Amino acid sequence: MPDLPFTLAQLKILHTIVSEGSFKKAGKKLYISQPAVSLQIKNLEQQLNAPIFYRDQRKARLTETGKLLFKYCQRILNLCEETCRALDELEILQSGTLIIGASQTTGTYLMPRLIGIFRHKYPQISIELKVHSTRRVSWGVANGQIDLAIVGGKVPLELQSQLSILPYAKDELALILPPAHPLSALDFIQKEDLYRLRFITLERESTIRNVISSTLTQNGIDSQYFKIEMELDSIEAIKNAVQSGLGAAFVSVSAISKELELGVLHWAKIEGINITRDLSVLINPKRYSDAATSMFRQEILELVLASTHELKNSKSLPVDRTQS
Repeated sequence: MPDLPFTLAQLKILHTIVSEGSFKKAGKKLYISQPAVSLQIKNLEQQLNAPIFYRDQRKARLTETGKLLFKYCQRILNLCEETCRALDELEILQSGTLIIGASQTTGTYLMPRLIGIFRHKYPQISIELKVHSTRRVSWGVANGQIDLAIVGGKVPLELQSQLSILPYAKDELALILPPAHPLSALDFIQKEDLYRLRFITLERESTIRNVISSTLTQNGIDSQYFKIEMELDSIEAIKNAVQSGLGAAFVSVSAISKELELGVLHWAKIEGINITRDLSVLINPKRYSDAATSMFRQEILELVLASTHELKNSKSLPVDRTQS
């Protein structure tokens, strides 16, 4: 690379002269004397072998050479500033703590994997995951106790004006059956078949159960008429009960990826119906978004989208696809 005919200091002086309108004002801005400013410009003109400013005007006026140099000068100095910001961000990402919130299903089945990917790239960032109800997580973001959250429930009405609620993905609800169930042999079941099944659900006061119930209602399915075989206190217990042949259940697709791979649960498709709920990112716009939070949003949320798409198309998983 050839030697450059200018230095960053000279470009900064040139930029300041143009922005301030005179050598004298540029000197005051940069805390150097006017003769020092003039000397730097003279040296720059000698190095370029061309004048930069016309000398017959009181106001600093650029020559054609000066205009061309100033055009690139702005780009070079902007790039230098960007480089400094990137280095500062990198230094910040070498340490720090990021507090992520998530509603129950998302926090239990999706976030640990995504956080693991992020930690692999930024091992010095300490991440704390808080898994609670959507309501509790929403208040945590509003109060500044949580940096960013991903939820599947409805944000409390009183907080909706305080938070940035960014929809970013769909979480599909899957009807799961034991592989040996007669309906598992069908490509699709009918909506009416649901009312003949025996269901296993979460306890009545569960937020997740209420979310599932309202989502089914939006799709023309009234869960009030379901035959409830038993109520359990966790998604894991429900999956084990369905696997044991005790009934059917609706759960998030993100909660059954492993079982689909192993072929111990069957995802029954309902004719003409695709049951989904919105997943949202919650941010408090009044809080400063540090480098770790911004990077998590930028890198990990793209993976959430990819993961959701992958699960939604899980027919490609090594399950008995003749029964899907």
